[in-house]
Parts: sequence; C-alpha cells; structure tokens
Amino acid sequence: MDAPEHAPPTKGEVEANKAPTGTYGDVMEFNNKLDVEYNLPITSNRNAKWWYSAFHNVTAIVGAGVLGLPSAMSYLGWPAGIVVLVLSWVISLYTLWQLVKMHEMDGRRFNRYHELGQYAFGPKLGKWIIMPPQLIVMIGLGITYSVTGGSSLHNFYTIVCHKNGMGECHSAGLSVWIIVFSAIHLVIIQAPNFNSLSGVSLAAAFMSLSYSIIAFAGSINVGRQPDAVYNLNGFTKADGIFGVFNALGTVAFAYGGHNVILEIQATLPSKPNQNTSVPMMRGVYVAYAVVSWCYFGVSIAGYWAFGNNVMSNVIFSIGHPKWMVAMADLFVTVHVIGSYEVYTMPVLDMIECSLVKHRIPNGLPTRLVYRSLYVCFTGFLACTIPFFGDLMGFIGALGTGPTTFWLPSVIWLVLKKPGMGNWHFWACWVCIFLGVIVTIVGSIGGLRGIIADASTYKIYQ
Repeated sequence: MDAPEHAPPTKGEVEANKAPTGTYGDVMEFNNKLDVEYNLPITSNRNAKWWYSAFHNVTAIVGAGVLGLPSAMSYLGWPAGIVVLVLSWVISLYTLWQLVKMHEMDGRRFNRYHELGQYAFGPKLGKWIIMPPQLIVMIGLGITYSVTGGSSLHNFYTIVCHKNGMGECHSAGLSVWIIVFSAIHLVIIQAPNFNSLSGVSLAAAFMSLSYSIIAFAGSINVGRQPDAVYNLNGFTKADGIFGVFNALGTVAFAYGGHNVILEIQATLPSKPNQNTSVPMMRGVYVAYAVVSWCYFGVSIAGYWAFGNNVMSNVIFSIGHPKWMVAMADLFVTVHVIGSYEVYTMPVLDMIECSLVKHRIPNGLPTRLVYRSLYVCFTGFLACTIPFFGDLMGFIGALGTGPTTFWLPSVIWLVLKKPGMGNWHFWACWVCIFLGVIVTIVGSIGGLRGIIADASTYKIYQ
C-alpha cells in the first residue's frame, strides 16, 4: 500500500520534521516517527515469516559471485583456496550472528545497519562509518548484477539462436542487453517494501541453487581438461600477486548479505515472548547450509575441471552441452533480477528517508520518478564499466570487506564490551585483523584489474 500524499507543510511542520542533531535517542525517536508516518520501504510491513529470511538470505548471499569462485581458486591454489573458503564461511556466519543478535537491544530495534552504527559510534560518526561501505556494496552490486544479467541474456540469446539455425544470428552488443535487463527493473523496482518482493526473492533463491547445480554438474561432466594446471607458473610475478589480491576480494564479494541483514530482520514481527533473532537465525542457518553446498561444490569442481584456465564466470568455461549452458544463463538472469531488488531496497529506503525529511511526499508519483532514475543510473554505469570479474574483487573488498568481515565485530566490542577472558573478545579481533587485510589488498587487486581491462575495452559496444 503506497504512502499517502501530504499537503504542503506549514512552517511548524517543517521545523518538526528536521532531523535532530542531538543524542542518539533523539535520532532514533525521529526515525521511528518517520517509519510510522510514511510507510518507508524497510518497515512498512512487519508480517514476515522465518522462511522469508531464509530465501531472502539465499538470494542476497548466493549471488552470481559463486560463479567467480573457481577463478579465485586459480590464483590461490588448492591449500590456500580451501583455507580461504572455510575461513570466510566461518567468519561471515559469526559476524552475521553478531548483527542479528544486536538487532534488538536496550528496548530498541535497529532496523537499518546505519542505525546500529549510530548507536555504537554516535549519530554523525556512525552514519559516516557505516553508510559509505554499505552504499558501495548495494549500488556496486546493482551495477555488477546489471553486467551479469546483460551478459547472461546475451549468451542465452546467442546459444538459442545458433541451436535453432537462425542464420548468422546478428546479436546486439553487451550494452543493449544490459539495457534490456535494466528495463525489466523499471517495473519490479516499484514494489513498495521487502515483503512485496517475497515471490521474486523466492524464485531467485531457487534459481541460485539451480545454476550452482549446473555449474557443479557441468564441471564434473566435462571432466578434468588436459591443459588444467594448478599453479601460478603461467602468470608473471605481478599478475600472480595482484591476482591473489583480487581473489580475496572476489571471495569477500560472495558474502555481501550482511549489508541487508538488519533490514531483512526488520520485516519480522516483534513478539513479547521471543526475540526476532530466533526466527531470523533459523532462516540464516538454512541459508548457510545452501551457501556451503553451492560455494564449496562450485569452487572445487570448477577449479578441478579447468585449473588456471577457468574464466571469471565458470559457466562460460563449461561451454557444453549447449542446452545446459543456456539454462544456466537463464537461471542466472532470473536470480540477479531478485538479487538486484533485494540489495536495492535499502538504498530506496535511504532515499525516501531523505525525501520525507524534506517534506517531499513518498507516494507513487515520487517513487515512479526516483526509482526509475536509479535503474537508469545503474544501467548506465554497467554499460560503461562491464568488467565482471574485477568488479567483484573491487566491490567485494572495498565494501563487503568492512560491512561483512570486521565492522560487526568492532560494533560488538563497542556495545557488548567483552573482557579479555571472553572468547568473543579474541574472535572479534581475529575477524577485524583478517577483514582489514582483505579490504586493503582486495581493493588494490580489483582496481588494478579494472584499469588493465579498461585499457583494451571499447566503450558502449
């Protein structure tokens, strides 16, 4: 249900709706007022079930990044690759648990990641610590998934066209298919809140499992290729080092779900006898069971089959049978449609919060305009920088590194204050240490790859 349009405000109403600059309690009270009055996207519907969190998390976590994990393995090798996969899975589950447990504290619900950050670090500093990396991830994934969706549509069309003998199959360039993918979102993005996306998200979750099965089975089917090698001998020293850096960012990219976890939890109803962390973690555990199979299965099978020659998207390396590759491309397209929407909803919520603070109505006409402009914005950037593999590494390290691997632990130390005798104290510092390393080196590797690709790419082809 869309929020009602508001009459032009009086001077007193304008003053009443100015964001407070005082204590966190003032800020939180003000945010709660906006949630109630304006039906904002994150909090307008709190009737979700625990299984909603399961498929929302599968959609958010098991993204197209899983198809890039075999490529990350090609730089890390077998021992280091397995260690990195296991550590990232364990650390990300632990830090996600921390966020879920901190959603309700001291009689408050922190419906947004930046609200929790503001509670920990103060109204101004908390927003600047949380929102930049969170926006990098959510907007960056909108761009990356537009590239992925366009590439998959392009590949699907090419395979089906040739298979059916449609002449020379003159296909438009990648940019056109990115535009087609973006056009789909001009309709779906008008969904008012998270729960209204439940059907899209459920379909996307099934699609992610489906194309992961295809990537796994396809790699096993083609078998170990004669030219598959499992070392860095074919790379220059510089390529090997920066490849490892980018690989760490790619693994980080695969665990971006923390950026929307509190927003997903905000859709669950509060009950007097049960904290929302109980049903939320039930869904998270189901999601992580799916994540573990998809990530380890695809990573190991894809790297085993192709070794260092695996492409940044393992589906493109498999190549045949053509019908299976075409199905995988179609599944990827459906999934990234859902993922795009899940990661975009918190961005839309931030925009609408800003609009209503300035007494701009957030009804249907306003949503049609700003949401359509947002889709055009991400589509334009996707056409401009369509480097899927390097985008994964750069966005994963620069944005997901902090928000997934170390900021939750920093907030836990600030708010929970565990003593040195508590195992959480040491677990938090391990997460912080390893997460900062991934953030720094992964950003360097991803940026270097983007620069290298840009030197040979013809814009808007």
